[in-house]
Amino acid sequence: MPEGGYYSSKKTDDICENVCGQASRMGVAISRILCILRGFDLKALLFLFMGIPLFFLGIYMHGQKITYFLRPLWDSPPKPFNIIPHYYHENVPMESLCKLHGWGIRETPRRVFDAVLFNNEVDVLSIRWKELYPFVSEFVLLESNSTFTGRIKPLFFAMNRDEFKFAESKLTYGVVGGRFVKGENPFVEESYQRVALDQLIKIARITNDDLLIMSDVDEIPSGHTIDLLRWCDKIPDKLHLQLRNYLYSFEFYLDDDSWRASVHRYKHGKTRYAHFRQTDDLLADSGWHCSFCFRYLSEFAFKMKAYSHVDRVRFPFYLKPSRIQDVICRGADLFDMLPEEYTFQKIIAKLGPIPSIYSAVHLPRYLLQNVEKFKYLLPGNCQRETG
Repeated sequence: MPEGGYYSSKKTDDICENVCGQASRMGVAISRILCILRGFDLKALLFLFMGIPLFFLGIYMHGQKITYFLRPLWDSPPKPFNIIPHYYHENVPMESLCKLHGWGIRETPRRVFDAVLFNNEVDVLSIRWKELYPFVSEFVLLESNSTFTGRIKPLFFAMNRDEFKFAESKLTYGVVGGRFVKGENPFVEESYQRVALDQLIKIARITNDDLLIMSDVDEIPSGHTIDLLRWCDKIPDKLHLQLRNYLYSFEFYLDDDSWRASVHRYKHGKTRYAHFRQTDDLLADSGWHCSFCFRYLSEFAFKMKAYSHVDRVRFPFYLKPSRIQDVICRGADLFDMLPEEYTFQKIIAKLGPIPSIYSAVHLPRYLLQNVEKFKYLLPGNCQRETG
């Protein structure tokens, strides 16, 4: 025991004393933090205060990419399609073409109804209808004053209806009001509009065994494909169409994995308009899917905010016109996403921008007949207008 005092077993902290010789609460707290930090080296501190925040920032910025890259680990590929070979040449008679597919020939062709939900794809719609006009009995078009995401939308078709006078005698046109439910899943509004399209198809007086084309505006069946299906007997009741997949224009060919377009032999009370897989049969090389094929940069931004996958617009700068233009010319992804594939092999094969192609062979007829009007859709013309 020290002379003139007593012994204390409690630990003391000399850096905790204030100028008056007494420990303050603030000083005790600081001293304890300093004592704790003495146990760490500089590298550990840097990792703690810089590495961890950067890690979470990386997850926030690129977490979607990580999820898509790991898709083969958490998702299984769909059942393979039964791909039906597709035979065509303009100089081969229809009876021979039907026979090559294992089908018979009809005495008269079926009627064909082409039904679409319309958003703002004015140019693509004109290319589609000009391609199909000789073979379609009735065009059925429905548009809404609401996008799938609940945003107010002008009636773009009504505003541009004069451009489609050539199809007026074959047109059944309808408008459906949006429900504008805040915070709702966009697929609910999409489903609501597709049900309304079902009713419009009936108003167009479709009957049993007529052909009904179910596809988005930018999923364009080739005219000779529809001509084949309307003339041939004993074709499948439901048939998906394999389309060549393009992005932004016919310069950026992605793959031939577009399959959602379909053709149905209509059955009253059974056929329902849908945009998902409805059969295992897929007719090869049946047309074109030109996604985000717009003339104006503003149209790109509008669709990005309007369609069901609006959650992919994770940051406001994605919608900047200068960024959109740069992405188009590089053949990159508007949403900075990785390929949606089910195997690592396909994901890796599709990493990076889509390479340009320079073939304009076997494209829609009306497009090539009006190259000045649709020049922006052809190889080597990636610049878009700002309007």
